[in-house]
Amino acid sequence: MTDGSDESLRGRAWEGVLAAIREGGYLPGDRLPPERELAERLGVSRATLRLALHDLERAGQVVRRPGRGGGTFVAAPKVERDLAHFAGLAEYIRRQGLVAGTRVIAVALTVPEPPVAEALRLDRDEPVVAVTRVRLAGGEPIALERSRFPARRFPDLAEQALGGSLYDLLRDKYGESPERAVERIEPVAADAETAGLLDVAPGTPLLAVQRVAYNAAGEPIEHADDLFRGDRTRVVVWTSPEER
Repeated sequence: MTDGSDESLRGRAWEGVLAAIREGGYLPGDRLPPERELAERLGVSRATLRLALHDLERAGQVVRRPGRGGGTFVAAPKVERDLAHFAGLAEYIRRQGLVAGTRVIAVALTVPEPPVAEALRLDRDEPVVAVTRVRLAGGEPIALERSRFPARRFPDLAEQALGGSLYDLLRDKYGESPERAVERIEPVAADAETAGLLDVAPGTPLLAVQRVAYNAAGEPIEHADDLFRGDRTRVVVWTSPEER
């Protein structure tokens, strides 16, 4: 491959756009200069620049929007969820230098759906505390959480302040905290209600995470269905060679 190859020019355009973002002091949400201006500045064709912008969008560095008022914008940083370590979302957000926030949508004492009752090892008529919250990173919605907790294990949970870490609350008030969890992840599209809460368009790709969390004794204490914005979330998985 020579320095003048298409791949080399594409890579140069990639690095050039990132340098323009850094040197220009662009912040998440800021619009970059038009493609013609960027291509001339970087010394590449507009076709090569577009390929680089496509790569940068897939990497979560920029967002491209068509139509009037569109263009190329600096993307907000993604929140990484490391599946090798179990922690609350607020901790993940803070680790990445963002301010974590919460908007409580609903709290109710209710009878669980059969799959929830089974996962929490409850009788069908045993109540749970259902908590629905929107989680924020840097003031922007990134996830919709729906958690259910056994009411008899956590009396008066519905009356507590639920805007902070629920896991810290369980530990500090009830002496319980999740030690491990089983999570199942699949892609879904945002329905109209979820889209409104997460400030995205209906049909936007989301990551659906179903979680059952257990205490140190192996007893289930939380069943949750979370929906994460695909444009703001990245899942990290650590692997190691299998013993032979």
